[in-house]
Amino acid sequence: MSNSSKSTSVWRRVVVPPEMAGFRADQAAAELISDFSRAQLSRWLKDGALRVDGASVAPKLRLRGGESLELQADLLATERWHEAQALPLDVLHEDEHVLVLNKAAGMTVHPGAGNPDGTLVNALLAYRSDLAALPRAGIVHRLDKDTSGVMVVAASPKAHLALVEALALRTIGRRYVAFVEGRMTAGMEIDAPIGRHPHQRTRQAVREDGKPAQTSVRVQSRFAAHTRIEARLHTGRTHQIRVHLASRGYPLVGDRLYGARGRLPPGANEALATLLRGFPRQALHAFELRFEHPQSGRELTFTAPLPEDLEVLDAALSDFGA
Repeated sequence: MSNSSKSTSVWRRVVVPPEMAGFRADQAAAELISDFSRAQLSRWLKDGALRVDGASVAPKLRLRGGESLELQADLLATERWHEAQALPLDVLHEDEHVLVLNKAAGMTVHPGAGNPDGTLVNALLAYRSDLAALPRAGIVHRLDKDTSGVMVVAASPKAHLALVEALALRTIGRRYVAFVEGRMTAGMEIDAPIGRHPHQRTRQAVREDGKPAQTSVRVQSRFAAHTRIEARLHTGRTHQIRVHLASRGYPLVGDRLYGARGRLPPGANEALATLLRGFPRQALHAFELRFEHPQSGRELTFTAPLPEDLEVLDAALSDFGA
C-alpha cells in the first residue's frame, strides 16, 4: 500500500499556564503542542493558522499566561496516519471518552521516519474507527517504542481537550519502574533541563538551554551492581527518565543509546551475563497512570504489571543477591 500524500487537518487548543508568563508565543507553543517543531509552529503563527485568543500574533509576542492557543492547519500526510491495521491491543479500560492501554515494548506510538505504519495509531483506528475524527487518533502523550506500560488515549473531543490541558498543567500522575546499572545508595530529585543533543539528533541531553525537566527517583531494590527504581515524572520531556538517570551515572539496563554497557556484578554466572549484555531494550515500564476522568471529574488510577522480560530480569538480579 502506498503512502498517503493528501492533506489532513490538524486541530489543537491549549491554555497557557500561569508559569509560562513571559514566554514567547512560539516558545510556549513548542512546549504545549510538542508534536510539531518550533519552526513549524512559528510558520503557523505568522500565517494565522495558530492564533492566540483568536488573534494572529507574531511568534515573538510575550505571553501573560492564561491565553488560549488554537491551531487549525492542514498538514501533508507522508506517513500512514489514517490506515487502520488490526494489531494486538491490551485494553485496560474503555468508555465513551477514554481508552487506557498497556502498550507492549516494541510498538511505536505513531507513524514517522522509519515507522510509516504498524503503529499504535494504526491499531487504534482499526479498534475504534471513530478515533479517526480526533488528532493522532486520540493520542495525547507518548511512550518510547521500547518502553512498555500504561497510556491514556482520548476517545472524544471533550476528552482530548481536557487531557491535553491536564498534561500542560502537569496534573496527570505518571510512575515508572526501571532497572539501572549501578548500585544507588538513596533516591534523588533530578531537576535538570533537557534538549536535543548538539551532535546526535537521535539523542537528548541535559543542557542549560533545554526545557525544564524534573524527575523524582526512589529506590525499590538494590542488587549487587544494579538497582530497581521507581521514577515519577513532573514533566514529560523526550527520553526524560533515560537522560536524567544516565546523567547521574545510572543508565538503564539495555539502554545503549544512553551509555549502558552491559555491566556485570562480580562473579556473575554465564546466564546472568548473557541476560544483561543482551537485554534488547531499555528496562523501563510505565506502571501507573493517574488522571481525572474528562466527563465525571473522578480521579482514576490504572496500573500495568511488569512484562515478562522485566520479571525475568528482576528475578535474575534478585537470585544473584545483593
